[in-house]
Amino acid sequence: MTESFASRRHLPTSPFHRPGPAAPPIEQFEVGDRVSHDQFGLGRVTGVEGADAVLVDFSGRQGRILSPFTKLVKL
Repeated sequence: MTESFASRRHLPTSPFHRPGPAAPPIEQFEVGDRVSHDQFGLGRVTGVEGADAVLVDFSGRQGRILSPFTKLVKL
């Protein structure tokens, strides 16, 4: 029986256990925030759907950006 080295579980207290990098916190947006999107450009947040999505007006073009908002930056 051969077990893959990558599929082995390590105890959290093991000196050989290295946790992966922590995920960056998800940006929080509010109505009225000015934002920049990599593809759509500058816009203003017009609605927030909890932590799932934000509605943004990009100069007359409406967009719904889904979490984790990797391409959206608050200005």
